[in-house]
Amino acid sequence: MDEVTKTVVWTSRATKDLEKTVQSIDFYGKEKALQLLTEIRKSTEILEKPNRKFAEIGAIDESFAHLKRKYRKLISHNCKITYRIGEQYIYIIRVFDTRQNPTKNK
Repeated sequence: MDEVTKTVVWTSRATKDLEKTVQSIDFYGKEKALQLLTEIRKSTEILEKPNRKFAEIGAIDESFAHLKRKYRKLISHNCKITYRIGEQYIYIIRVFDTRQNPTKNK
């Protein structure tokens, strides 16, 4: 039986989070910021593998347990990437720099 591949879709909030994170490390230089951006984006590519188990590779994100849907997280560098698995897509919901105050991750 063929497995269905789900495309990763970045929400506008996640995109803004990522831009903000990259800007905050920009003082290390443009090259370092671009490298971080690329590596975070690549770390989500595993979710698009045809086997459903890859989409569920991330641990349950307890920060979002109070919400109706089940959210999972990946860690890349100092960033927590929160996502959920939808009917047709895998949605990247937030990118949170873990060096920040955890109360900002809501």
